[in-house]
Amino acid sequence: MNNNFKSGFVSLIGRPNVGKSTLMNSLIGEKISIISSKPQTTRNKIQTILTTDSFQIVFIDTPGIHKPKSKLGDYMVKSAENSLNDIDLVLYLIEPYDKIKDSDRAILDRLKNVKTPVFLIINKIDTVEKEQLLKVIDAYRQEYDFKEIIPISALKEQNKELLMDTIEKYLPEGPQYFPEDMITDQPERQLVAEIIREKALYLLQDEIPHGIAVEINSMKSRKNKDIVDIEATLYCEKDTHKGIIIGKQGAMLKRIGSNARRDIQRFLGSQINLQIWIKVKKDWRDSDFLLKNFGFDSKNI
Repeated sequence: MNNNFKSGFVSLIGRPNVGKSTLMNSLIGEKISIISSKPQTTRNKIQTILTTDSFQIVFIDTPGIHKPKSKLGDYMVKSAENSLNDIDLVLYLIEPYDKIKDSDRAILDRLKNVKTPVFLIINKIDTVEKEQLLKVIDAYRQEYDFKEIIPISALKEQNKELLMDTIEKYLPEGPQYFPEDMITDQPERQLVAEIIREKALYLLQDEIPHGIAVEINSMKSRKNKDIVDIEATLYCEKDTHKGIIIGKQGAMLKRIGSNARRDIQRFLGSQINLQIWIKVKKDWRDSDFLLKNFGFDSKNI
């Protein structure tokens, strides 16, 4: 490690579904955080680690800040707000709309109490003309004194190097907090559960609301074989949802399992045998016991 090694904690915030998870996966170069077109797919703070010869960044991907409608929603918002404290840098991600949405104004109001340097990251610039982009910059510049304003496309990886170089400039000198080959602090079981949930959300699209959760019941390597046996339960809130998830003659559940299996095998680096069960747990998003069981513990905020 060189003498001028830098390190720091960087938080990604923004409205749900603005591309925070896509950006973090892009910066790390690995798929760690769940990506879906449905809002509020990131439910826990996910820490990913990027280590180079000169710096280590610990990225904290938070649930999108929104108006909570359940105990789960409450947990997600508190988690996002608390991430603004005791860190080195905030990346505030927006989409390129020159008219500031009410939900973004709420975030800007919260940022006014933050002493941490804040970058405005304008995502999805590949979808707008330069003239529109300048209007966006002008609108937000009038609302808040951002340390830097960087337009990017997380999906197309436009301006990725510029963003990384600018982040490094703001990092303090510090130690390497995690081993250089470690890319996340998340337990394997949790990441496997997130992969299954992502595939379900993607394949079900608008048929099922985002009120599903996945629990890994068991995950064991077979003796003398490069196979991991995984048993998972996918929870939904209504009996009608259960039928949709299973599908005609089990077709939908097979597709979810097949798609998840491919990503899990790549993640674990071994063959897997995956079994998914479906259970109905009505109003699980408002049950303290079930939320804790699924890993959403308010003590961790």
